Amino acid sequence: ISDQKPLGCWSVKHGQILTCPVVCNFETHEYIAVHDDKVLRIWKDEDINLDKAFKATLSADVYRIHSLPQGGPLVLFRGGGVRTLDVLLEAPQQEIENVISGEVIRWSGAFMEGQQPVLIFTTEKDGDFFVYVQKPKLSSLHRYKLEQQESAKPLCFTAHLTNQTVTLLCLYSNDSVYQILIPLQQHTEEEEEEEEILSKSLLLNLSVSETVLKGTSLVVLDKDHVAVLGSLAAPQKEPRECLTIWNTKFQTLQTSKELPLGTSGQLWCYEEKFFLIHGKVLTVILYKCETSSLAAAVGKLKDSQTPDVSLFLNWNTLEDEELVVSFQSQESVALKAESRMSLRSRRSSVAEEQPATVSVGQLLVNLKGASTYVFENELKKLMAKAPTPDLQATIGCVLTALTDRCKRNPKYYPQNFLQQIVETHDLSYSLCPDLMSVALEKKDMPLLQMCLERFPDIPEEVTYTCLKSFLSMSEAHLQTLDVNVDSVICYIDVELDDKEVKTEIVENGFSAEMDQDMCDTKLPKESHFRSDGESCPVGLQKAALLNAVLHSAYTETFLLPHLKNLPAQQAILFLRYLYYLYVKCSEKVNTTLPGVRSPTINQIMDWMCLLLDAQFTVMVMLPEAKELLSNLHKFVRAQVRFYSELNKIEGSLQELQRLNHLRESQTYSIEVLEII
Repeated sequence: ISDQKPLGCWSVKHGQILTCPVVCNFETHEYIAVHDDKVLRIWKDEDINLDKAFKATLSADVYRIHSLPQGGPLVLFRGGGVRTLDVLLEAPQQEIENVISGEVIRWSGAFMEGQQPVLIFTTEKDGDFFVYVQKPKLSSLHRYKLEQQESAKPLCFTAHLTNQTVTLLCLYSNDSVYQILIPLQQHTEEEEEEEEILSKSLLLNLSVSETVLKGTSLVVLDKDHVAVLGSLAAPQKEPRECLTIWNTKFQTLQTSKELPLGTSGQLWCYEEKFFLIHGKVLTVILYKCETSSLAAAVGKLKDSQTPDVSLFLNWNTLEDEELVVSFQSQESVALKAESRMSLRSRRSSVAEEQPATVSVGQLLVNLKGASTYVFENELKKLMAKAPTPDLQATIGCVLTALTDRCKRNPKYYPQNFLQQIVETHDLSYSLCPDLMSVALEKKDMPLLQMCLERFPDIPEEVTYTCLKSFLSMSEAHLQTLDVNVDSVICYIDVELDDKEVKTEIVENGFSAEMDQDMCDTKLPKESHFRSDGESCPVGLQKAALLNAVLHSAYTETFLLPHLKNLPAQQAILFLRYLYYLYVKCSEKVNTTLPGVRSPTINQIMDWMCLLLDAQFTVMVMLPEAKELLSNLHKFVRAQVRFYSELNKIEGSLQELQRLNHLRESQTYSIEVLEII
């Protein structure tokens, strides 16, 4: 999520349907999916084609797979039967017993009790609700009936396990949350014969004054807090969707956030992060629960001198007027939202400081009118003394303050300070989105190069803007800039006194002459860019900047529309450089360019294909691109032929390798091997 890039994508065949959520096996680092109810698929990150992944057809329909960090995956079938994945894979067609009859599973969850996995699920039949608790490894199963509630029924469930007791929370249609305690002690046979009815107790009313929350999803945060996603309904007002956090100990609404774009009604919680669909994007919200106290719950603090709880980010994007974000009531639950699928590595941390200590936000506001010297010195001190958990957030505030000052004062631009921050800290684009736009406006190419090489989450539009800017800048101007050329200095051809210094290398089975012979063509000597890629079409500095673009992460779907807008001459120049790199890589046996942060053969090929996809029609129509495309085609064809010939003698080469292993190293001999 922090990189905003898909790390992997797998799809089933047309007509097949994934019928339960995919999970990860924590022990084997494999993914487990079920499609068409009965077909089990297991694969790893490196597997590309899901159709070729491990497949097992089961004898019964699967409802859900639960993966436990130490207990392995548990498979729950629609009939209520449960198997561990290991037992199931030993005999996929084994008969699965039907535990329930005429009932429909509504919810399920899994926990670890010591070394034993515990699975709990709820069912519904004719308006009655039942709870099943299973310990698969002990073949233990208990069935309970849920106490009925007049004029209300359960909408959703969640549970947690504490001290051998399952606490089941039910969100009912009467806007209340009920709690049910289920002990995991061993039952006697007589007790098991009688169906036990579980009584429930009211935990929380989801109403404040005349405002009522119509909940759709419920998660437990800790023993005193729950989060509810739903719609707030007030008299004579339109209902609005909100994420709310409640203190169950003191029956208070702790905090809420309106979600105007609407949600899917589902809320997930994992490792102190909320996940929810807001509009068309995945929103991730960090939260931190503190020890519940009555003073915090009602907003009354014992010590009025206690400083505000200052956070570095509000629910909203950090704006100029939002540098100070404090909760006066010092609420026990602090939240930060970062939408558009961007989740930084920061953690919400509430420090207990002395009353005289000024918060980060307040300090930055106080420094707005300070002189440049005082402003930068105070920012450096702030970064130096920032505690480790808050360092990322502090740096984000510092960068925001610097870029805001640059936008207010066009003459101000602390180039060295900005470069030092980017170079010495592990940052991301989303930490300060304005940084690269300011650098583009100031034409700070060295800083843009650093950002492209270091930031993992740069939007494709910004990457394209950098590429266009690099290609349009003159070589003479670039030579005056302090661009890092470590990625190109070891392989690029340097011209001295208009005479090119070049070493002819024949390592990968071809040379310019061989390439021409294989293609039965003779290229004109006047050609500025010959088929062997002997001349680099750009200078050292521009090549280094283009290499930084090649290193940036991207998603093809989002980058392709922008590349279509690249001016034709710039597209040709970029393709010439990519072709040059491709030839250089092919000269080496290991297809690896020397140097620091040099582009890989895969990056070169991916960008070349992407550029051709975006600009192919333009390239075909332009006369100046005809020779380039022809040379590229001939070179690729020569490479295909060369590797095809290598494939033909692969068996002989393997035999030669085997003979070398058998030969005694101390014995001198001459052998003649005939390759047929």
